[in-house]
Amino acid sequence: MTEVKNGDTVHIHYTGTLDDGTVFDSSQGRDPLAFQVGAGQIIPGLDAAIPGMAVGDKKTVNVPCDEAYGQVNPGMRQDVPRAEIPPEIPTDVGTRLQMQGQNGEVIPVVIVAATEAAITLDANHPLAGKDLTFAIELVSIQSAA
Repeated sequence: MTEVKNGDTVHIHYTGTLDDGTVFDSSQGRDPLAFQVGAGQIIPGLDAAIPGMAVGDKKTVNVPCDEAYGQVNPGMRQDVPRAEIPPEIPTDVGTRLQMQGQNGEVIPVVIVAATEAAITLDANHPLAGKDLTFAIELVSIQSAA
């Protein structure tokens, strides 16, 4: 039976959950996720769990935040005076917005706090600081040449 090795392209079905059981993502009802193992295309903790699997194998993988999206970085939070925000922009906590970086790149942010004077924007990945669990099933392997 062929086992996955680094460099192979694989297809997996997965369901990702948080510690409280909340599903944050799943391939259910969609095509399986395809990626090259060991190429840095998915989070490191999940990537490292794939080698050695065979088609049809299922497993549960616990990925600590340091091997997923990292710790929350306080430097990625920014207070913005309300006076600098155009009136048509919503400022409710939980609102997702996009900012433009210095090089023109789009930076997704979420409003995490709001006062009369300012709002706080957070550019951390929404799953930063969270341990993740994945239920995975290996659907196919395309061996590296």
